[in-house]
Amino acid sequence: MTTTIKHGNLSAEIKHFGAELISLKTNQNREYIWEGNPEFWGKHSPILFPIVGTLKNNSFHYNGIKYHLSRHGFAREMEFKLIDATENSATFSIQSSEKTLKFYPFEFELQIIYTLQDNNLSIEYKVINNEKTAMPFSIGAHPAFALPNQFENYTLVFEKEEPLEYYLLEDDLISNKTKNLNVQNKRIPLTYELFKNDALIFKTLQSNALTILENEKPILKVNFEDFPSLGIWTKMNAPFLCIEPWFGYSDTNENSGNLFEKEGIQILESNKTFHSKFSIEIFN
Repeated sequence: MTTTIKHGNLSAEIKHFGAELISLKTNQNREYIWEGNPEFWGKHSPILFPIVGTLKNNSFHYNGIKYHLSRHGFAREMEFKLIDATENSATFSIQSSEKTLKFYPFEFELQIIYTLQDNNLSIEYKVINNEKTAMPFSIGAHPAFALPNQFENYTLVFEKEEPLEYYLLEDDLISNKTKNLNVQNKRIPLTYELFKNDALIFKTLQSNALTILENEKPILKVNFEDFPSLGIWTKMNAPFLCIEPWFGYSDTNENSGNLFEKEGIQILESNKTFHSKFSIEIFN
């Protein structure tokens, strides 16, 4: 089942399974979200919760019990309920259950709110801690943007001039190895060579936005001022690019297995609500 919202020149379609954005297009039928061809990658824009990335040994311990939690968590594999909808907005929700408690022993509600306004789609996350104790979690976005032309025809423009140091992954975990992107005038020409070692992981950035240029013309901008970390990823020869704002990232090999000690983790106090939002701006 899907829900479609519309405003002005834009429409967005969200799949209830995973509350996943599967289409963002103009009235002229220009599609900005990757089609999800499994030959390259069968997702469109999954939601990463209650972890981002991979845990060491895909597990953690809490109160003396070991729990197994797969890469990027389980929200992307759950059926969300549509709890509110207007012509230009839709709110989806999942709650903890007997099933989720086997993997993540915390009572929660996760709401995803999509809103179209002018040439902008905002995606808001609300994490509600229904537990009597503090709750550790990460949350992140994973939107894949369709790049129908030659990959080398695209350029990434960072909001600010800054040194761009990223961390390398080893066996899906964050290593202590880093590299620096060769950036000139805040611009990075896209090549598949950039991603030969998997994603580019930025633990911190000064920039709060990234713009994609197609043949030197801006086509979309991802604004993520609420988010401290970022991943950028594609697969070799795939016609898409993921720009992924995150609260958190994969474990390191030194991780203790205690989620409360995990680097980049968020700690939400009992009966409190966490809010964050990013947006996708379309240039017509």
